Amino acid sequence: MSRKICVVTGSRAEYGLLRWVMEGVREALDLELQIIATGMHLSPEFGFTYREIEKDGFRIEHKVEMSLDSDTPSGLAKSMGLGLIGFGEVLQKLQPDLMLVLGDRFEIFSAVAAALVARIPVAHLHGGESTEGAFDEAIRHSITKMSHLHFVAAEEYRKRVIQLGEHPDRVFNVGALGVDSIQRLQLMAKDELESAIDFKFGIRNFLVTFHPVTLENATAKEQFSALLAVLSQLEETHLIFTKANADTDGRIINQMIDEYVVKNPQKAVAYVSLGQQRYLSAMQYVDGVIGNSSSGLIEAPSFKVGTINIGDRQKGRIKADSVVDCAPDENSIRVALKKLFSKEFKDSLKSVSNPFGEGGTAKKIIKGIESASLDGLIKKSFYQPNENGLRK
Repeated sequence: MSRKICVVTGSRAEYGLLRWVMEGVREALDLELQIIATGMHLSPEFGFTYREIEKDGFRIEHKVEMSLDSDTPSGLAKSMGLGLIGFGEVLQKLQPDLMLVLGDRFEIFSAVAAALVARIPVAHLHGGESTEGAFDEAIRHSITKMSHLHFVAAEEYRKRVIQLGEHPDRVFNVGALGVDSIQRLQLMAKDELESAIDFKFGIRNFLVTFHPVTLENATAKEQFSALLAVLSQLEETHLIFTKANADTDGRIINQMIDEYVVKNPQKAVAYVSLGQQRYLSAMQYVDGVIGNSSSGLIEAPSFKVGTINIGDRQKGRIKADSVVDCAPDENSIRVALKKLFSKEFKDSLKSVSNPFGEGGTAKKIIKGIESASLDGLIKKSFYQPNENGLRK
């Protein structure tokens, strides 16, 4: 009898990573794929990106609506509550044998909380990571404690999940799914990409993604203003913006992006969602990735492309030598750009290695799901090693 694997996805970036796992589940003879779309996928403001899932040939069993009309703290809390209600109803209908989720967003927290009370085991991807500037940090670790199988992107993250009390036999270092996407997608030629996104590459080009730092109060406008001020002073530089997620104050950033592009149509374009193929295709041609997106840390090193990582949103993550950290103010960003442009730094990029593995991640996850025993998986004991690393 095949196992029913319920994959929950709530955002464009998350689906881009999950896609290869979803394909693996669909192709496995002993697994049955169920898909729940939620969050930004169902929002017109964020591009109705559930259509990208369907375009790739997947069937969405259910859509769980979560109101994203407000990006205030109370609005996000309301969304989480609506999501919890919706997932509770849908899981009662689907009765999956295992829920599979990725990451740390509030939509996924609601899904996993519903699975917990429904006694459905959860496989969590990309746990154990640290993002000290965002409330995603606490959400991610909470999801870890509600999950039963853990597929992490690096050995340091595996150790952190075990530190949280998860048994080592259930924690697997499989690398990052973003590396899989680079290897498995047919990336676009430069002229093809230019036509697809109505953009002309200049002498120098940057891919810019900036999200709110959600554990800071009202800093989005100030920090993004500093970035735009520096970018505006760069000569012969063209910019591809991807917009912020549905996080607290995300709309402030998106409005500022729209205003900038209207004033600078000759050198800047903006997209709510480029999709994984166009996003990674752009990454391979730009001179750098700027902002605070995890893609600058996980995918960019595989292209030997430098990243300017601004502020604290990604603080605590493993970083390749291609990542330049800086404070979210004009002077610090200028200093970081100077380093990015330096001959020494450019030469060093040739030997950069990606700390998140070399691919094959989705296959490892599928193998782990197929081989794991689900009997008694729900009941967990807290794993506590002694001073010698052995369980007490």
